[in-house]
Amino acid sequence: MDTGDLATWVGSSFAAIAAGATIWTLKSQRDQIDEQRRFIAEQSATLALERTELRATARDRKIAQARQVEMKVELEVQSGAPADTNGEPIPDTFKIEVRNLSAEPIHEVTVRFGNQETEEASAAVEAELLRRGLTVVSDGPRLNVPVPLVGAGRIYLFMSGSMFAEVDRHRPALHFTDNAGVRWRLDEYGDLRDLAHPG
Repeated sequence: MDTGDLATWVGSSFAAIAAGATIWTLKSQRDQIDEQRRFIAEQSATLALERTELRATARDRKIAQARQVEMKVELEVQSGAPADTNGEPIPDTFKIEVRNLSAEPIHEVTVRFGNQETEEASAAVEAELLRRGLTVVSDGPRLNVPVPLVGAGRIYLFMSGSMFAEVDRHRPALHFTDNAGVRWRLDEYGDLRDLAHPG
């Protein structure tokens, strides 16, 4: 047997085995890297969903108290109001019933009339406590506006000054701060907006 050929054959065999092992190791590493990438992509997708759910939960928690505040709008005729073409008096004064149906107080409560985006809006002239929980308050004190605190379960009546024929241009909107310090605007149609983040 030619030992030179045997040494070459053995060397070649070891080189082939080493090359095969290297190829297998590289493929194994590539498979592990691909698996890690898939895992990271799945984790990223899961984290994105969790973040979305957490934001939605935080938003629901943030708006929960504000959703429990309601307003009811009525128009009344005050003495001396002008008449329409049929001789009927024109309603000229808003009365807005504000109900805090939440379990916490709301703060700095007022009703504004007119263009809410400009300084043209005027505020209610006074407010009166109508109900505390289930207890009707007769002849509650007249309060200045804004009312600093409207407790849980309380109902207040806010009154505008006389607006005569301007009532359609001066629709009311309730402004209040919830117990977490967020300022809200609620109109008579139920549109609720966070004034700090209107979008």
